[in-house]
Amino acid sequence: MTDTTATGTLPADSAGGDPVLDVTGLHRSFGSVQAVHDVSFRLARGGSLGIVGESGSGKTTTARIIVGLERADAGSVLVCGRDRSGPAGRGRRGHGRSARLERAREVQMVFQDPFLSLDPRVPVGGVLGETLRLHVPGSRADHDRRVGELLDQVGLGAREAAALPRQLSGGQRQRVAIARALAVEPAVLVLDEAVAALDVSVQAQILNLLADIRRDTGIGYLFITHDLGVVRCVTDDVVVMRHGRIVEAGRTADVLADPQHAYTRLLLDSVPRPGWNPKLIAAARRAL
Repeated sequence: MTDTTATGTLPADSAGGDPVLDVTGLHRSFGSVQAVHDVSFRLARGGSLGIVGESGSGKTTTARIIVGLERADAGSVLVCGRDRSGPAGRGRRGHGRSARLERAREVQMVFQDPFLSLDPRVPVGGVLGETLRLHVPGSRADHDRRVGELLDQVGLGAREAAALPRQLSGGQRQRVAIARALAVEPAVLVLDEAVAALDVSVQAQILNLLADIRRDTGIGYLFITHDLGVVRCVTDDVVVMRHGRIVEAGRTADVLADPQHAYTRLLLDSVPRPGWNPKLIAAARRAL
């Protein structure tokens, strides 16, 4: 079996009959480099899908196309049945801004380092309030009340609301980033290595928080990660990418228990554990 052929497919019922996100035939090249090649998958309403692969696999480029930060050379992205294939903001003056805001209310992204996406001069409460003023009609009192609800939803309170981002821990800042994403009540939350920079114990707290939010809100998650432990814990389905292509797809439990593609097996074998031999892994990588 070659690297260019995906093994396994996502079960038909994994998209819930009416997927919140439907990605078909995405292609994206940068010069002579084909970053994404014929990538297709569906995310069920309220589901959780992992895209896993090493650096350079194309997973982050795929995520950026979905949220409108990159354009696809070919293919389509449907969110809640609406075509969102173009980059956010393209169009006539005024119309482009309206389309960008509409797309942002459907799909939000949480990045690996929230500090870079938070204004260091604005307290947390102000960050959330600004997002609400931009996207959600209502009075100042309505927005203040909603800020309190969002902070409570992610396990933060009044002290954190008054703090600047630099005064918070990494885990607290990531909770703020999640709260800001939830403020617009999106249908899809894209998490790009969202726990990779956190300590293991903090990772567990954030993943538990995300599981609770999905249960309570029905939001769909798209996890972009290299960490198979995260995939195992928080996703229903998974696609494995290598060199811009999907090489394996299916239910997470099935793929991780019985991987069919050599690259998926290599990823699993690369996870350190008792008896782990990095020289054998390096040899297997060269052979692949």
